[in-house]
Amino acid sequence: MRSGKFATAINCIDGRVQIPVLDWIKLHLNVDYVDLITEPGPDQALALSTDIRARIFEKVCLSLKVHDPIAIAIAAHWDCIANPVSMQEHLDQIREGVRIIESWRLRRRAVGLWVNEWGYVDLISDTEEGREVISYFGHKDV
Repeated sequence: MRSGKFATAINCIDGRVQIPVLDWIKLHLNVDYVDLITEPGPDQALALSTDIRARIFEKVCLSLKVHDPIAIAIAAHWDCIANPVSMQEHLDQIREGVRIIESWRLRRRAVGLWVNEWGYVDLISDTEEGREVISYFGHKDV
């Protein structure tokens, strides 16, 4: 039997981003625990690789079955060796990742997170009903 509230995070394997993402999710989504699904360059993997996407989906389903998370996050970060693209490409991939998570119809909130070069987490996309996110780049995201 689970105790406490959970969320699920699809995050990079890079150790520099684990704690910032966990802390942000616990604080902003008001959960006690975070199930981690790690993948090198998860934003690119989720957005562009159907094979990896299927493996991630299986792991998310296991998290749902065991811990019933209230939300699923996709996180990416500055200086990612596995996905060395521009910041704008990362942000586009994060938004696409949120759309993919939403397309799974798991009835969970989906959020997209960016860890910047200072280790701070920015909310890029959020499917919470009625919430509009405006990133620090001035882009609107619905």
